[in-house]
Amino acid sequence: MIGLTLKQLRYFEALARCQHFGRAAEACSISQPALSLQIKELEGMFGAPLVERGARQVRLTPVGEGLLQKARQILLAVEELDDLVRASKGPLAGRLRLGIIPTAAPYLLPGIISALSQRFPDLDLKLREAITGSLIHDLLEGRLDLAVVALPVSEPGLTEFALFDEDFVLVRPAEDAAKPVPSPKMLQTMRLLLLEEGHCFRDQALSFCDMTESEPRQIMEGSSLSTLVQMVGAGMGVTLIPEMAVTLETRSTDVSVCRFPAPRPSRTIGMVWRATNPLSDQLMQIGSIVRAVGNRTGADTGSGGADKAATPAPDHQR
Repeated sequence: MIGLTLKQLRYFEALARCQHFGRAAEACSISQPALSLQIKELEGMFGAPLVERGARQVRLTPVGEGLLQKARQILLAVEELDDLVRASKGPLAGRLRLGIIPTAAPYLLPGIISALSQRFPDLDLKLREAITGSLIHDLLEGRLDLAVVALPVSEPGLTEFALFDEDFVLVRPAEDAAKPVPSPKMLQTMRLLLLEEGHCFRDQALSFCDMTESEPRQIMEGSSLSTLVQMVGAGMGVTLIPEMAVTLETRSTDVSVCRFPAPRPSRTIGMVWRATNPLSDQLMQIGSIVRAVGNRTGADTGSGGADKAATPAPDHQR
C-alpha cells in the first residue's frame, strides 16, 4: 500500500490500545490533532473507517480489527530486526523494557538497576511494574522485552529462565510470637490477609492454605505487601509474604515472623521473554545478574532455581 508508514501503524496501535485519542497522543508524545490527522490518512488509504469515535472512548471497526492484527505483527517484526542489529554489535546497549511483578519489584529493582548500570553503561532501562497477566500480554504484543515473574507462566512462544526459589513466611501479630507455627489447616480458621485478585501471589497463598475464593469470610484484601503487613500490625489478621520482602516490610512494624516446617510454601522467580527475541544470549546474561541480586536480598538461590536452564514452556504446560 503506497504511503503507509510505520509511524502511522504505531499511532494506530496506540489508539487501539488506549481506546482514547488524548491518551494515545500522550503515549506517542504528539498532539491529539496530529494523531487524529494520521488516523484520518490511514482511513483514507483503506477507504473505510477504522474506529468508531465515541464521546469517551473509541472502538475498532471490523476493518480496524483486521488492521490491528497485522499492524502488531509488523511492529513486532520491526522490533526484532532492531534487536538483531543490537545483538550483532556486542555489549547490550539502547532501550531495554523490563517488566516486574509488584511482589518482587520493591526488593529486587534497586539492585537490578544498580547492577545493570554498572555492567551495561549504555543501556536505557525502561521499567514497568504490573501483575503477571498484564506483563505477559505486553510481552507478547512487543511492548516489553522481558519480565520478572513467578514461574511457570506456561505461555507458548515464551522462554522461561528460572532465577531462584524463595520460601513464603507467616507474618502475625507480635504477641503471637511464642505460639506454635500454624499448619495450613489451622490457617483456614484464621483471618487471612491477601493481595487483591489478579496477583499470582494471592493464588499461591490460597493454594498453600488449601482455600478457595468461595471462602470469603476469613479473607481480607490489601493492595500491596506493605499494606498487608501494616494490617497485621494493627491486629487485623495474619498474612504470608515472600522471603525477600521480610527485611523491608517488617523493619518498622510490630509483628512477628515465623517460618513453616518442610515442605515449605515457596515460589520460583524467573525471567520470561519471547522465544524469537534475537537478544536471548544477552537476556540470559541479565538473568545471571538478577539471580545474583536475588541472592543478596536473602532469597534461596539453591538448586531449586539456579540450575534450571532457559527453555521454552514445555508442551504439556501449554
